[in-house]
Amino acid sequence: MTAVLPERYRTRRGQVALVDVPELLLASVDGAGDPNGPEFADAVRALYGVSYTAHFLVKKRAGEAPRVLPLEGLWWVDDHAASDTFTRVAIGEAAVDDVDRALWRWRAFIVQPAPLDEDLLAEAVAAAARKATEPLPAVQVSRWCEGLSAQLLHVGPYAEEAPSIVALHEGIAALGYRPRGRHHEIYLGDPRRSAPEKLRTLLRHPVEPLG
Repeated sequence: MTAVLPERYRTRRGQVALVDVPELLLASVDGAGDPNGPEFADAVRALYGVSYTAHFLVKKRAGEAPRVLPLEGLWWVDDHAASDTFTRVAIGEAAVDDVDRALWRWRAFIVQPAPLDEDLLAEAVAAAARKATEPLPAVQVSRWCEGLSAQLLHVGPYAEEAPSIVALHEGIAALGYRPRGRHHEIYLGDPRRSAPEKLRTLLRHPVEPLG
């Protein structure tokens, strides 16, 4: 099977593009707080453990398997004042760090491509949990459809995403849409192996027509 990323993960740098995201099978972990903290790190370990277990289960049974796809994350806040600040970030009037990271909420996930299905993924979740050398957060199995979204490729450190977020939201308005739902990030670069200035993050936001 091909190792090329699906088309929805490919966007040129500096270009806001529309993509219609279909229903997808996810392995996910929900959490809260600073993404540099231990809770998020544990979630990432659990998700990769499940995803690679699922990959090798498919390969053992079919002889080949699709690649493990990138880590992704949805980010939001429930606090009204913090939510207003995030809205101001999108129009360039505030910085992401103006929001107390203790208020951040997130869903970390990895999309599980066909031929994986719910039953095989649940088997992988159970197998990964048995193999874990330390307790990890529970991984949920679900399907999710994001639908029509706009996205922009950010190249550089995560801490310097704000101008790219502003550009994404300006592009959304220019295309005749408005944002809906939650801010979405897809981590195409591995911070353990890439210099911060070379990290590639796909910034995505679901949209709907203006009016």
